[in-house]
Amino acid sequence: MSPLKSIALILTAATMWLLSMGFFIVDERELAVKFWFGEFERADYKPGLHWKVPFANTVRKFDSRILTLDAEPERYLTLEKKNVIVDAFIKWRIRDVANYYKTMGGDERRAGQRLSQVIKNGLRDEFGKRTIQEAISGERAEIMNVITAQIEEQATQFGI
Repeated sequence: MSPLKSIALILTAATMWLLSMGFFIVDERELAVKFWFGEFERADYKPGLHWKVPFANTVRKFDSRILTLDAEPERYLTLEKKNVIVDAFIKWRIRDVANYYKTMGGDERRAGQRLSQVIKNGLRDEFGKRTIQEAISGERAEIMNVITAQIEEQATQFGI
């Protein structure tokens, strides 16, 4: 093989590699955020093939499916100072990926901790207002509705 052909082959391979670095794919189960030298640039990508500037842009992807947070069982005191052990879980997903990245740093574990904190505070408040009888049987649906409303309000601030 002549030196000229070798150089042409190397240049062709390098060009193809550089061009392939200029594209990224967003799957339909993902949300993507694009950065320009580490600074947030854009987050409203539809599924498909998208262009980026090699080495200047980086892309971070997040799962857009429903995620489950299973909180550890906790003890809560009722109005009459009796312990109730409550096991809770949340189904959540990312609604606004830009806000999610800005508030949570894109960390799923951090988002889970914040949601868990909101759940625990809401349950503590609601069980503290009720007797054990009301908490277990009478007003269980009302407790769930109040806590769900609190979580939705706070989670919206997190982009969740």
